[in-house]
Amino acid sequence: MNFDVKQLTDRYIAQWNEPDPATRATLIRDLWASDAVHVITNPPEAVRDAAAALALPAPALEARGHAALEARVGRAYEMFVEAGEYVFEAAGEAVLLLPHVVGVRWSMVSTRTGEVAGGGLDVLAVGEDGRVRSDHQFVGGS
Repeated sequence: MNFDVKQLTDRYIAQWNEPDPATRATLIRDLWASDAVHVITNPPEAVRDAAAALALPAPALEARGHAALEARVGRAYEMFVEAGEYVFEAAGEAVLLLPHVVGVRWSMVSTRTGEVAGGGLDVLAVGEDGRVRSDHQFVGGS
């Protein structure tokens, strides 16, 4: 194993909370492999409903490569963190599931009350170089 699980998790959570786009881009480029993929495995209800209305299964949502990851993480920051209402935090210790697979539970926490407003689990596959190759995100729970 060529990476520290806690350091990887800290960097992973930090990218979602980073206010400066240039610093966020650097975090992403340092953390993720250039061809890495982030997959939301259970898309939002509106996406599932729209797919069902077309008699299609709900699609997984993917962002692949640094530019797409920057857009994805940046948009999540704008939607949830920028206004100062929420912050993302690790929910417990990350778990090494296999030699290069890490489970990261996270919460979206109110900055006002400290209450958990949402959360999920990310399963990160990490390459030999210590960079994330894939991230399968499961939103729900906390």
